[in-house]
Amino acid sequence: MATLSGALIGCGFFAVNQMHAWRDIEGAAIVAICDRDPERLRIVGDQFGIARRYTDAAELFAGETLDFVDIATTVASHRPLVEMAAANRVPAICQKPFAPTLADAKAMVAACAEAGVPLMVHENFRWQSPVQAVRAMLDSREIGTPFFGRISFRSAYDVFSGQPYLARGKRFIIEDLGIHILDIARFLLGDVSSLTARTARINPAIAGEDVATMLMDHKDGAISVVDCSYATRLAVEPFPETLIEIDGSDGTLRLAQGYQLTVTGKSGTTVRDISPPLLPWASRPWHNIQESVLAIQRHWVDCIASGKEPATSGADNLKTFALVEAAYTGAASRQPVRIDDLLK
Repeated sequence: MATLSGALIGCGFFAVNQMHAWRDIEGAAIVAICDRDPERLRIVGDQFGIARRYTDAAELFAGETLDFVDIATTVASHRPLVEMAAANRVPAICQKPFAPTLADAKAMVAACAEAGVPLMVHENFRWQSPVQAVRAMLDSREIGTPFFGRISFRSAYDVFSGQPYLARGKRFIIEDLGIHILDIARFLLGDVSSLTARTARINPAIAGEDVATMLMDHKDGAISVVDCSYATRLAVEPFPETLIEIDGSDGTLRLAQGYQLTVTGKSGTTVRDISPPLLPWASRPWHNIQESVLAIQRHWVDCIASGKEPATSGADNLKTFALVEAAYTGAASRQPVRIDDLLK
């Protein structure tokens, strides 16, 4: 397989993980980087030995022959950058949050579809190996047909020191973290017909909500609760683990803190440690997220090579993005929101 030539746009906090992962993946290489901040450009370029550096995305597209771009900027720039990639017929990966609004997200998907180029959202949480192990267990039918799920992320970890902009936005935990947990719920239990949400702001030093609880009806019949908090202090800090409970017609599944998976099903009860691997460039406790970055980017390369649509394509991610919009709408109105109405 020929090596795909890619460019990274955005050299901020999280992009370093993407650069490490690209260096580990056969079949793809980052040949150029772009950032409006010359100092961030220098730091990442020097660390990863990338000589071709741009401070303007239009100059990047004009100056390079690319097989893909990896857009790792903040949300306000996503639509213009994705549409620029589409105009240049360059496949694009876009960091989450995918867009400022669902209308923007739909426009981005349409632009890439019209250009005939793949678009994938960097929705990496579902690619964590423990979450993949839960999906595999459901596929085995060991616990039968799921009828209830709880997907939970509760922590008091200081996410603001590394990403201070998170404290300033009027939207916080649902848009930044909850989108991942909502996507896991879709991945495990299927698409959603309606959502009810409640939010709260516990930390007075931030602008947005730091607690959210969402109740969802899934189209296949299951009910799930997705709960997220950055205001929950525990004896042992679980960050950044997602805890999962699923009840099925023939048993139960529990992914507990410490990556312990307990399954009681048709074959009895089993307990397994499904801790993610610690990659050479990763560090605890971030290693589960860092490993998922490698997994999703490898999936992108495989999809480009095979012509398949990515699992977290732009079109698929509209269904997750709609859950985010529904959560904010529902929290404000305190009424259930029908998801299909948002996707029309």
